[in-house]
Amino acid sequence: MIKTGGKQYRVSTGDTIKVEKLEGQAGDTIQLDKVLLLSYGETCTLGHPFVAGARVTAEIVAQDRAPKVIIYKYRRRKRYRNKTGHRQPFTALRITGIQEAGAAAASA
Repeated sequence: MIKTGGKQYRVSTGDTIKVEKLEGQAGDTIQLDKVLLLSYGETCTLGHPFVAGARVTAEIVAQDRAPKVIIYKYRRRKRYRNKTGHRQPFTALRITGIQEAGAAAASA
């Protein structure tokens, strides 16, 4: 379980997730240090708030924007209409490894 962009994501090796926009180009490798929980087999490590020394390695797959969301404001009998749109930028990540403090890669 990791935290990035103010949100929490449950990840395991090989997963592809969409997170809030991060700096970097497609193909770059990044390290995510805010690991909240590590779990593999019967063992579980909780962070307070983060697991010390644990990190998740991910590869940037794409920098893109989400589909357009239409915002339409309307006030009846007031001749007020306002239509705007928004496309939120995101980064698609492929999880390549999960490492515990001083240990080899493990699966979350």
